[in-house]
Amino acid sequence: MNIEFNRFIQIAGIIDAAEAELLIENNVNYLGFPLRLPVNKEDITEDEAARIIRKLSPPNYGIIITYLSDADQIIPFCKKLGAGIIQLHGDIKYLELLKLRNASPELKIIKSLVIRNNNLNELKNDVLSLHSCVDAFITDTFDPSTGASGATGKTHDWKLSRQLVELSPKPVILAGGLNPKNVYNAILEVKPAGVDSHTGVENASGRKDINLVKNFVSEALRGFEDIR
Repeated sequence: MNIEFNRFIQIAGIIDAAEAELLIENNVNYLGFPLRLPVNKEDITEDEAARIIRKLSPPNYGIIITYLSDADQIIPFCKKLGAGIIQLHGDIKYLELLKLRNASPELKIIKSLVIRNNNLNELKNDVLSLHSCVDAFITDTFDPSTGASGATGKTHDWKLSRQLVELSPKPVILAGGLNPKNVYNAILEVKPAGVDSHTGVENASGRKDINLVKNFVSEALRGFEDIR
């Protein structure tokens, strides 16, 4: 699978096939499907997600976003959904990542780096110890009020993400509270390989808003162009 993590734009929280089509029509190639979550409610059933993902063809891909941390659960889960990219937000150990990498070398692995109070050194250690087992990292924001570490709508100190970008041998994708109004400045400050948005491009009903999506993509591409 030829995945390009440079100028990577992901929109997560796909609700149905119509929403997936809207995103693809507006130059979003990476569609995120949060599933098997400990806190937030899933936006879609696993069966419906599988139907959408299996119909996608390059350069469009479905990404499973999950908190599973056991390689023996992750591998069949990806096969069930027909997904070749997994985004791991759980507390997965190095040996499980290594097992996953060796058992499914074709699977692209994105590992989260969830920023919370005073954990930068811990995240730096994760980058240095886990990078050989992953294809990319993604930063995100912890919400202490809910315990969620994704889809919080909250930003974090981008200076911390910038340090992780500078340290990491692998691409780092920026997430956490990004929307059309702040994604350009976020890219300029962090210089990530890619960006991700979930609630930042949704309207009051919880569906993706076409104008917000268009503006997000436009501003992200402008940012990537200006940091070349």
